[in-house]
Amino acid sequence: MKKQAELGLNLSTRRTRKAVFLDEMELVVPWRELVALISAASPVARTGRPPFAHETMLRIHFLQQWFGLSDLAMEEAMFETPLYRDFTGLSSAERIPDRVSILRFRHLLEEHQLSLQILATVNSTLAAKGLLLKNGTAIDATLIAAPSSTKNSSGERDPEMHQTKKGNQWHFGMKAHIGVDADSGLVHTVVGTAANVNDVTQASALVHGEESDVFADAGYQGVAKREETQGIEAHWHVAMRPGKRRVLDKATPMGRVLDELEHVKARIRAKVEHPFRVIKRQFGFVKVRYRGLMKNTAQLHTLFALSNLWMVRHRLMQRAQG
Repeated sequence: MKKQAELGLNLSTRRTRKAVFLDEMELVVPWRELVALISAASPVARTGRPPFAHETMLRIHFLQQWFGLSDLAMEEAMFETPLYRDFTGLSSAERIPDRVSILRFRHLLEEHQLSLQILATVNSTLAAKGLLLKNGTAIDATLIAAPSSTKNSSGERDPEMHQTKKGNQWHFGMKAHIGVDADSGLVHTVVGTAANVNDVTQASALVHGEESDVFADAGYQGVAKREETQGIEAHWHVAMRPGKRRVLDKATPMGRVLDELEHVKARIRAKVEHPFRVIKRQFGFVKVRYRGLMKNTAQLHTLFALSNLWMVRHRLMQRAQG
């Protein structure tokens, strides 16, 4: 105790960044709506030990996403970390969910495609609060690495993952394609593919149909002429190829106008980078955790739903306090 006092540590009042983060998530996650969603899809157990509450399991599942924990690591963390037990309402519980219970809950979400509905429910809540508009969409994709080692039980890499070359470097894994609100940067659509799938082929799947404008980088050149985008009435604003932009004559009025237009498009497209930064830097998601595109895409839906809440958490809390 004396050493704690000398160091200025007051364990009864000090709030860690992790504790503050969970306090914020407690306030901004629409728990009631999400629990109702899961309860409607979950079978009622009639035998055996009473199951854990859906909200408890959902909170554990979200903890895994926020802090990059596997099922086993989550089970151990529940025993070791009082903060996690407090957040899940298990501080005084006689038993804590083990890795099997955590795995079964994730399988429940995958079986009923509840991760997709979690994103939709979160976005419905944000739209009702005026935080998600529908006038414009920005689209992009990012690579997510997968283990390339064959030192596993099957002796092979994940057959649904592929390699692709970006610049002078080869990458093995998948791609997360997203469509975001051009005003707020909040994700409204997620598509998961193998890494070797061309970005432009997924463009039509990333718009919701109500936007008037779609913004994309130079990798989407020719998107407006593709067969699958012919029914989309929005205007496509695709970045000029870097080489073509470099030779613009900015000394001429037309050159200056075109260059300024590229600046404007780039500022709008920058919004799509924010969700990628949140899931990779804030939540630590830099490598797939499961085998197969379906499971990893389901996790991406949950991650981007949580990134949406994280990005607007301060505005949500201000509105709740007001």
